[in-house]
Amino acid sequence: MSHLVPIRTPCIGVCSTGVGDVVCRGCKRFAHEVIDWNGYSPEQKQAIDQRLDTFLAQCVANKFRIVDLPLLQWQLEVQQIRIQAHHDPYCHIFALLKAGANQITLPERYGFEIRPPHLDKPLPVLRDEIDEEFWILSSAHYDRYIATGDLFSSGSASGAMG
Repeated sequence: MSHLVPIRTPCIGVCSTGVGDVVCRGCKRFAHEVIDWNGYSPEQKQAIDQRLDTFLAQCVANKFRIVDLPLLQWQLEVQQIRIQAHHDPYCHIFALLKAGANQITLPERYGFEIRPPHLDKPLPVLRDEIDEEFWILSSAHYDRYIATGDLFSSGSASGAMG
Protein backbone atom coordinates (compact mmCIF):
# COMPACT_ATOMS: atom_id res chain seq x y z
CA MET A 1 0.00 0.00 0.00
CA SER A 2 1.17 3.53 -0.73
CA HIS A 3 2.17 5.98 1.99
CA LEU A 4 -0.88 6.85 4.09
CA VAL A 5 -1.77 10.51 4.30
CA PRO A 6 -3.22 11.43 7.71
CA ILE A 7 -6.97 11.70 7.16
CA ARG A 8 -8.92 14.40 8.96
CA THR A 9 -12.49 13.67 9.84
CA PRO A 10 -14.80 14.51 6.92
CA CYS A 11 -17.32 15.92 9.44
CA ILE A 12 -18.52 19.42 8.56
CA GLY A 13 -20.68 19.85 11.66
CA VAL A 14 -24.00 19.29 9.88
CA CYS A 15 -24.72 15.69 10.88
CA SER A 16 -28.08 14.21 9.99
CA THR A 17 -27.39 10.68 11.23
CA GLY A 18 -28.70 11.69 14.66
CA VAL A 19 -32.13 12.19 13.12
CA GLY A 20 -32.16 8.80 11.44
CA ASP A 21 -30.38 9.25 8.10
CA VAL A 22 -28.20 6.26 7.19
CA VAL A 23 -26.08 8.60 5.03
CA CYS A 24 -25.10 11.91 6.59
CA ARG A 25 -26.38 14.93 4.64
CA GLY A 26 -23.27 16.86 5.72
CA CYS A 27 -20.23 14.65 5.14
CA LYS A 28 -21.89 11.82 3.14
CA ARG A 29 -20.45 9.08 5.38
CA PHE A 30 -22.62 6.18 6.47
CA ALA A 31 -24.06 6.36 9.99
CA HIS A 32 -21.82 3.55 11.25
CA GLU A 33 -18.76 5.35 9.80
CA VAL A 34 -19.68 8.53 11.67
CA ILE A 35 -20.12 6.59 14.92
CA ASP A 36 -17.01 4.42 14.56
CA TRP A 37 -14.65 6.98 12.93
CA ASN A 38 -12.33 7.46 15.92
CA GLY A 39 -11.84 3.69 16.21
CA TYR A 40 -10.88 3.18 12.56
CA SER A 41 -7.35 2.38 11.46
CA PRO A 42 -5.56 4.79 9.10
CA GLU A 43 -6.25 2.35 6.25
CA GLN A 44 -9.98 2.29 7.01
CA LYS A 45 -10.11 6.09 7.19
CA GLN A 46 -8.21 6.32 3.90
CA ALA A 47 -10.68 3.95 2.20
CA ILE A 48 -13.64 6.08 3.31
CA ASP A 49 -11.86 9.29 2.35
CA GLN A 50 -11.03 7.88 -1.09
CA ARG A 51 -14.65 6.84 -1.69
CA LEU A 52 -15.94 10.29 -0.73
CA ASP A 53 -13.25 12.01 -2.84
CA THR A 54 -14.11 9.91 -5.89
CA PHE A 55 -17.85 10.46 -5.57
CA LEU A 56 -17.56 14.24 -5.04
CA ALA A 57 -15.05 14.68 -7.88
CA GLN A 58 -17.40 12.81 -10.21
CA CYS A 59 -20.35 15.03 -9.27
CA VAL A 60 -18.32 18.24 -9.71
CA ALA A 61 -16.77 17.11 -13.02
CA ASN A 62 -20.28 16.58 -14.42
CA LYS A 63 -20.91 20.33 -14.12
CA PHE A 64 -17.47 21.96 -14.35
CA ARG A 65 -14.19 21.62 -16.20
CA ILE A 66 -10.83 22.72 -14.87
CA VAL A 67 -9.21 24.97 -17.48
CA ASP A 68 -6.23 26.26 -15.47
CA LEU A 69 -5.16 24.13 -12.50
CA PRO A 70 -2.37 26.48 -11.31
CA LEU A 71 -4.87 29.38 -11.32
CA LEU A 72 -7.39 27.30 -9.35
CA GLN A 73 -4.69 26.39 -6.81
CA TRP A 74 -3.58 30.02 -6.56
CA GLN A 75 -7.16 31.20 -5.98
CA LEU A 76 -7.62 28.60 -3.23
CA GLU A 77 -4.54 30.01 -1.50
CA VAL A 78 -5.56 33.64 -2.00
CA GLN A 79 -9.10 32.97 -0.78
CA GLN A 80 -7.65 30.95 2.13
CA ILE A 81 -9.84 27.96 1.31
CA ARG A 82 -8.86 24.95 3.40
CA ILE A 83 -8.49 21.90 1.19
CA GLN A 84 -6.97 18.47 1.47
CA ALA A 85 -4.10 18.49 -1.02
CA HIS A 86 -4.39 14.75 -1.72
CA HIS A 87 -7.99 15.16 -2.94
CA ASP A 88 -8.94 15.42 -6.58
CA PRO A 89 -8.80 19.05 -7.83
CA TYR A 90 -12.50 18.82 -8.70
CA CYS A 91 -13.17 18.52 -4.97
CA HIS A 92 -11.25 21.77 -4.56
CA ILE A 93 -13.75 23.50 -6.86
CA PHE A 94 -16.52 22.36 -4.53
CA ALA A 95 -14.62 23.75 -1.52
CA LEU A 96 -14.31 27.06 -3.36
CA LEU A 97 -18.04 27.08 -4.16
CA LYS A 98 -18.96 26.28 -0.57
CA ALA A 99 -16.87 29.20 0.62
CA GLY A 100 -18.09 31.79 -1.86
CA ALA A 101 -20.25 30.74 -4.80
CA ASN A 102 -22.14 34.05 -4.54
CA GLN A 103 -18.94 36.08 -4.97
CA ILE A 104 -17.65 34.31 -8.10
CA THR A 105 -18.92 36.01 -11.24
CA LEU A 106 -16.38 34.69 -13.74
CA PRO A 107 -15.38 31.08 -13.00
CA GLU A 108 -12.58 31.29 -15.61
CA ARG A 109 -10.77 33.72 -13.29
CA TYR A 110 -10.70 30.86 -10.79
CA GLY A 111 -9.43 28.25 -13.23
CA PHE A 112 -12.64 26.47 -14.12
CA GLU A 113 -15.64 26.78 -16.42
CA ILE A 114 -19.24 25.59 -16.37
CA ARG A 115 -20.05 22.71 -18.69
CA PRO A 116 -23.04 22.80 -21.02
CA PRO A 117 -25.96 22.27 -20.36
CA HIS A 118 -25.46 24.03 -17.00
CA LEU A 119 -24.36 27.41 -18.35
CA ASP A 120 -27.63 29.12 -17.43
CA LYS A 121 -27.49 28.12 -13.75
CA PRO A 122 -25.97 30.34 -11.06
CA LEU A 123 -23.04 28.89 -9.11
CA PRO A 124 -24.99 28.60 -5.81
CA VAL A 125 -27.60 26.46 -7.59
CA LEU A 126 -24.89 24.28 -9.13
CA ARG A 127 -23.20 23.96 -5.73
CA ASP A 128 -26.47 22.78 -4.18
CA GLU A 129 -27.15 20.37 -7.05
CA ILE A 130 -23.67 18.88 -6.62
CA ASP A 131 -24.22 18.48 -2.90
CA GLU A 132 -27.53 16.68 -3.52
CA GLU A 133 -26.05 14.45 -6.24
CA PHE A 134 -23.14 13.59 -3.93
CA TRP A 135 -25.65 12.52 -1.26
CA ILE A 136 -27.68 10.51 -3.79
CA LEU A 137 -24.54 8.74 -5.04
CA SER A 138 -23.44 7.95 -1.48
CA SER A 139 -26.94 6.70 -0.62
CA ALA A 140 -27.04 4.48 -3.72
CA HIS A 141 -23.65 3.04 -2.75
CA TYR A 142 -24.94 2.35 0.75
CA ASP A 143 -28.11 0.71 -0.57
CA ARG A 144 -26.20 -1.47 -3.02
CA TYR A 145 -23.19 -2.53 -0.99
CA ILE A 146 -24.01 -2.05 2.70
CA ALA A 147 -27.76 -2.47 3.19
CA THR A 148 -27.81 -5.56 0.94
CA GLY A 149 -24.70 -7.20 2.33
CA ASP A 150 -26.62 -10.43 2.88
CA LEU A 151 -26.82 -10.90 -0.89
CA PHE A 152 -23.10 -11.56 -0.93
CA SER A 153 -22.81 -13.92 2.00
CA SER A 154 -22.14 -17.54 1.02
CA GLY A 155 -24.68 -18.91 3.49
CA SER A 156 -27.66 -17.04 2.08
CA ALA A 157 -29.95 -18.80 -0.36
CA SER A 158 -32.42 -15.93 -0.64
CA GLY A 159 -32.53 -14.37 -4.06
CA ALA A 160 -30.61 -17.23 -5.65
CA MET A 161 -31.85 -18.51 -8.96
CA GLY A 162 -32.63 -22.23 -8.93
